[in-house]
Amino acid sequence: MYDVIRSLWPLHRTIVRAVERELMGTGMTAGQHAVMDELRRGGPRTVPQLARLLGLDRQPVQRLVNDATALGLAESTPNPEHQRSRLIRLTPKGEATIRGIQEAEETELRRRLSDLTASDVTTALHVLRRLGEEFKDLAQDAPPHPTDRGDDPR
Repeated sequence: MYDVIRSLWPLHRTIVRAVERELMGTGMTAGQHAVMDELRRGGPRTVPQLARLLGLDRQPVQRLVNDATALGLAESTPNPEHQRSRLIRLTPKGEATIRGIQEAEETELRRRLSDLTASDVTTALHVLRRLGEEFKDLAQDAPPHPTDRGDDPR
């Protein structure tokens, strides 16, 4: 099991670099991609909600949201449940942008990993989710890394 855990960090960095390559020319970062993915899958959310989902502090997520907003990809709207914590949602441009990026990513993944069965994917998801559950408490107790700027969608 330790080999699985040890392989995750290099895999994560490789995936982030691949995503960044795909984003070249869009003005987006891998961190913004992660925020936009959460908004596309879950609808409007507050910055604190996004931060919890992404496992990041609120401040780096706020910067990512601000950058996505400056690019016209996201916008803030009033939150009927909390006057001071606005909801962040994708703009039509943001929805079209992330949809196009994700369709290209899905096509590339299918091409490269066509030999994996549905059972392989289900097992991988099960193991990764279980690891996430088991390490969640440890991560919550850890202080933020001083160089964490939120660019890394961990």
